[in-house]
Amino acid sequence: MARSDTRPVVLLRSTAGTGHTYATRKNRRTSPDRLELRKFDPVEGRHVLFRETR
Repeated sequence: MARSDTRPVVLLRSTAGTGHTYATRKNRRTSPDRLELRKFDPVEGRHVLFRETR
């Protein structure tokens, strides 16, 4: 199976400044804006906002 350009791999970086990242996929057609998710930051020890980096 070929990798599709409609679902690229994006990196989510913590806004807490710890440098922790998550890798996920997103659909460019349904969400063209940058992705923002609340996820657990193990360095911070709590849930924080993670934003998509380019």
